[in-house]
Amino acid sequence: MLRVLPKIFALLRIYVEDSLAYRASAFIWMLTDVVQCLVMPLVWLSAYHGREAIGGYQPGEMVSYYVVMALVSNFIVSHLMWDLAWEIKEGILSQWLLRPVPIFWMLFARNISWRLLRMVLFVPVALLAGFYYGRMVTLGSMELGALFWLSVLLGHLVSFLVAFALACLAFWLQEVQSVFSLYYAPMLLLSGWVAPIGLMPGWLQALAFLMPFRYTTAVPVEIAVGKLSGEAMWLSMAGQLVWIGLAGLLSWILWRAGIRQYSGVGM
Repeated sequence: MLRVLPKIFALLRIYVEDSLAYRASAFIWMLTDVVQCLVMPLVWLSAYHGREAIGGYQPGEMVSYYVVMALVSNFIVSHLMWDLAWEIKEGILSQWLLRPVPIFWMLFARNISWRLLRMVLFVPVALLAGFYYGRMVTLGSMELGALFWLSVLLGHLVSFLVAFALACLAFWLQEVQSVFSLYYAPMLLLSGWVAPIGLMPGWLQALAFLMPFRYTTAVPVEIAVGKLSGEAMWLSMAGQLVWIGLAGLLSWILWRAGIRQYSGVGM
């Protein structure tokens, strides 16, 4: 591992420079992904009609929830399965199998450099959103301490490993794009991206606790807005660790099985 570290840092530097070269594209994709989170507070504010709270969320807390969701989703949510599946189909994967750096670390360096750039680009957008909504309601207090950032990192690892496992399906399936598209329906709903999970029906909340999606973005956002603390917070972060282990094991099994039959026919 120690001998691989310099290579990983070199890859990270290369991909950061590559991301900076396409910062305009990154900004456009960032806006595409977060525009709903920035519009949803308007929908919720119109639904309050003078009520003090909905589902335990005051107006300012609801706005803060979506602003934080937009921020952390830029870093947490990984879409690497699209690129990796294409590289498997086109035979480009063969190039990485011959290089001295394990492909997992190449993918991690490429993914995290892109995520970091998008998160930085979102900061001015978040400030503008906070200024705009701050004139309408008093924003809720946010807990952005060490445990929040630890949860953000764990959420990213959950999303990254689940996406890696999905990408491995390309070893067996001729058409995987439809599978990836299907993945986003439960992911957007059960990750708290559409609405806070606490506002959903009981059976849907129970399903969210069993699936990996809640442990990507919902947990750190609920920590940030003060809806998750104490024992419940520690249990949720433990759930993140469990899903990192499960998704990592599944990824390893699928990768090992898939690479045995990989032929690189696209080369």
